[in-house]
Amino acid sequence: MGASKGPRLSGMQKQVLSLYRGFLRAARSKPEEERRKIESVVSEEFRHNCQQVDRKNFIYIEYLLRRGKKQLDQLRDPGTTGLSSLQISLPNINKPDP
Repeated sequence: MGASKGPRLSGMQKQVLSLYRGFLRAARSKPEEERRKIESVVSEEFRHNCQQVDRKNFIYIEYLLRRGKKQLDQLRDPGTTGLSSLQISLPNINKPDP
């Protein structure tokens, strides 16, 4: 058995990566133009959350995972052609109020 490369991932990190891969796989079933839009939106959302969400804020990360799974289920529906109806702006709960 070979040693794995890179750091070991926590269970939550594995869930996040699995969700990301799920979105990219679901995008493959959509028309080419929508596929590119979906990939762009998903990439941007994950990057934004990676930078803005504290890694120790497990409750919020679990919330984002649940929300992402619901959005992925909607995207997998053959009747859904894109993510425009799935984009939701949430207030940043990690910063204290002034």
